[in-house]
Amino acid sequence: MASTSRGDSLPKVQCPNHPDAILVEDYRAGDMICPECGLVVGDRVIDVGSEWRTFTNEKATKDPSRVGDAQNPLLNGGDLTTMISKGTGAASFDEFGNNKYQNRRTMSSSDRAMLNAFKEITTMADRINLPRNIIDRTNNLFKQVYEQKSLKGRSNDAIASACLYIACRQEGVPRTFKEICAVSRISKKEIGRCFKLILKALETSVDLITTGDFMSRFCSNLGLPKQVQMAATYIARKAVELDLVPGRSPISVAAAAIYMASQASAEKKTQKEIGDIAGVADVTIRQSYRLIYPRAADLFPPDFKFDTPVDKLPQL
Repeated sequence: MASTSRGDSLPKVQCPNHPDAILVEDYRAGDMICPECGLVVGDRVIDVGSEWRTFTNEKATKDPSRVGDAQNPLLNGGDLTTMISKGTGAASFDEFGNNKYQNRRTMSSSDRAMLNAFKEITTMADRINLPRNIIDRTNNLFKQVYEQKSLKGRSNDAIASACLYIACRQEGVPRTFKEICAVSRISKKEIGRCFKLILKALETSVDLITTGDFMSRFCSNLGLPKQVQMAATYIARKAVELDLVPGRSPISVAAAAIYMASQASAEKKTQKEIGDIAGVADVTIRQSYRLIYPRAADLFPPDFKFDTPVDKLPQL
């Protein structure tokens, strides 16, 4: 006879003669066998794995798995509804030509709207290589906003884009409005409006963005070496500490710092190249650069190796 040990956890089936032996499961017969003495400890064991059999003639083209999608906790009912397709044979219709089998429950309009929004969020995130945790946070934010119905009249695409922007800020990998706008079908102004409304509706906040949030990504996309990136980060931080750029956005300050650091090194980049990556206009970079240029000698780190001296930097 098989013995069952009871502790604080669920009952455990084990061999009475060899309690420490790891039982072998015979999937064909549904038995659990002790490898030491051959005793059948349990029989009629249910296989909880995926069923890979197929009962159609299309074995080469059809997926034999007969399991559904994973449960989605963000949808009502966990998205475990069953959809019955329309029949094609004579047995599928009654004497009046109506379908005998109809869906007992179809997906609600709210679930359908959320599902479409989740697909759009995943598409946008994939375009700018955002990880899964950002997508999950964005989906949760969208669900909260959608269920509150506090942004009536705004399109779901605009709300989804704003939620993606907030999720990036909250996860410490902020993206600019222009970057989000480039992968969505919504204008920058509309995303900004939804962003403010969502923060107010959910009574949440996001950390202020700094120049350091974008520096490593911008320099990497420009192909600048580590020394230039560190110098640009130092320049931007010193410029803010010395209050040389009041009222300027962190993105424009970061772009101006990258321009100054690159011009002082051997890896020189033009304003247009930096502007294309940072998403700011050339004139914006020039305006911020003019503010920090007079104190350029005080902004570079002490160990920076100059390829172009400070007094030879472009004055614009």
